[in-house]
Parts: sequence; structure tokens; C-alpha cells
Amino acid sequence: MATLSLQVRIDPGSGFCFGVVYAVQMAESFLEASSYLYCLGDIVHNEAEVQRLIDKGLRIIDHDKLNHLRDEAVLIRAHGEPPSTYRTALANNLTLIDASCPVVLKLQNRIKSSYDRGNSIFIFGKATHAEVLGLVGQTQHNAVVFESLEELLKHPLPQHITIYSQTTQSAEKFYQLRQSLVKMGFSIDAHDTICRQVSNRDQSLHHFATQHDQVVFVAGSKSSNGRTLYEVCKSANTNSHFVSEPQAIQVEWFGANQTVGICGATSTPMWLMQKVRDVLISL
Repeated sequence: MATLSLQVRIDPGSGFCFGVVYAVQMAESFLEASSYLYCLGDIVHNEAEVQRLIDKGLRIIDHDKLNHLRDEAVLIRAHGEPPSTYRTALANNLTLIDASCPVVLKLQNRIKSSYDRGNSIFIFGKATHAEVLGLVGQTQHNAVVFESLEELLKHPLPQHITIYSQTTQSAEKFYQLRQSLVKMGFSIDAHDTICRQVSNRDQSLHHFATQHDQVVFVAGSKSSNGRTLYEVCKSANTNSHFVSEPQAIQVEWFGANQTVGICGATSTPMWLMQKVRDVLISL
């Protein structure tokens, strides 16, 4: 049976960011000494990696379950948590294994300080995202969250607007937003709080995507960063395909002897991209 003889390469710059590496390592370290560990929400927005850790004893819980949990250890993932979570832990005698990303913690502190000074806080991000929920919690839930200029303009706006960004948002879109508001006559105090380990991938991924006939972007279906970086690849190479698992690969996407680049989000484990590579090589 003839094969496509694809030339496959994994982007060396893709894979877990340091915040996710830290959280996963903390979970694995704890599970080496204990049969189980509770984790508040998915430890990372990648279904395959979550399942791998569940198989090791990780137990995913939500905030409702947390409220009824007593005398247990609970992992706080890299996305961070609002102050209410820490109050619950104290009241319920919970031991928190805090793997909050340092970049996120710094942003939480900046937003809280700004809010305490009396600023109205506007956050460029996804309202339901775990990180954003933690950020909004620093403002006693008074911050306005928006994903686009159109959404922002639906709110009554002060003449002076203080804007922060979810760490995994597009830097390009953030500055386009700022420029649009300035042109509209607003005074903008825009804080670029986008993680550089994330934003710096835009340029490198754009270059990587142009170097291949086809691109397979691997990320979890819940990954906000994954969708953002996939759009970067798609803009550079229209033959870009989003998959969450190797089984989603379709042979019809490829032609014989084509070059294929594999890349992923900051929440995509290298082992998953390697599995995708193995499938492509076998076509």
C-alpha cells in the first residue's frame, strides 16, 4: 500500500509554558506520595493531558464541590483563583497546593492595587475563562470584561479608561483596541499584561507556518490560547488544521511528499504532538 511519505516536523517552540509545567510537576510530585489529589478545575485546557493525570489519581472538582470539601489537599492551577477561594479553603481546613502562575499572580496584584486606588477596571479577555474569574475577583466583581471593541462600547464608559488584559490574549488585538479608543477621544491607561512567553509565539508560529505545505495545530477544545495561536497559523498558511487528538487527522488534507508542521498551544503537551507526528508519518 502506497504511503504519502510526508515530511513531518514539530515546532520546537510549542508546548507547555513554564506556568503549566510548574502546575503539572506539582501535581505529579504530590501524586507520587499520595493516591489522589483534588484539583480545582481542569489543571490545563487540554483534555488528553487532564485524562493522563486523572489516571494517576487527580480528581477534578468545581467550586460547588470545594465548598463542601473538608480537611483535604487541593491544587490551585496556573490560572489562579479569586480571594473567595482562599477564604473557603481557610474555613474548610483545606491545604492549598498553589500552582498559580507568577505572571497571573502579578497581574492580580496590579489589578487589585489599581481598583483600590479607585480606578474603574476594564479587562480585555473572556468572561468565563478561569484566569479572568480570578482577576475579576480582585475588584469585588466590579470589573467589566470584554472581548471586542463592540462589546466594550455597550457599556457606559468614563472619559478615562483603565484597561488590563488576560495574559493569553493577542497583543496585536490589544493594541488595535487601544488605538481605536484613542481615536474615539478616550483617555486610555492601557496595561499590556499579556504574557511574553505567549505573545512572542505569534511571530515564531507565523514564520513556522509559512515553512510548510500543511500545518496541524494541536490544542484542547477549551484552550483560549489555542484558538488565538491557531488563528496566527491560519493567517500565515490557509492549509492549517485544528485537532485536539490524533484521531481527528484526515488523510484527505495531505498530498504526497508534502511538508507538514506540527505546533500547539501553551497548554499542549509535547507527548501529544509526538503522537500526532507518529500518525502523520504512518499515512
